[in-house]
Amino acid sequence: MTLSTHVLDTARGCPAADVHVRLARRAAHGYVALAEARTDKDGRIREWTPLGREWTGTLEAATYRLIFDTGGYLGDDAFFPEVTVVFTIADAEQHHHVPLLLSPFGYSTYRGS
Repeated sequence: MTLSTHVLDTARGCPAADVHVRLARRAAHGYVALAEARTDKDGRIREWTPLGREWTGTLEAATYRLIFDTGGYLGDDAFFPEVTVVFTIADAEQHHHVPLLLSPFGYSTYRGS
């Protein structure tokens, strides 16, 4: 199973480039960091950089979280300096896409395709 994401700036009506995103998997005592990446000029992450031996490039059925550094993108006065999206993968054979729609005072997410 693979995972992709993208960030859209709904206030500006364009992709949010250079947003730092971390990926972690739920473990018995918290979360284990797996990978990180930055959105490209289209606001997308297609490839992840491993953060340790836990990352194999694919994901198994488990609970994960994406942590978006929205403060780094929106600036020091960001109302939401970080957005964490927690989701569960039940079918590890499917591709999962988890986008973030971002504005200065709100955000939303959904399961994409």
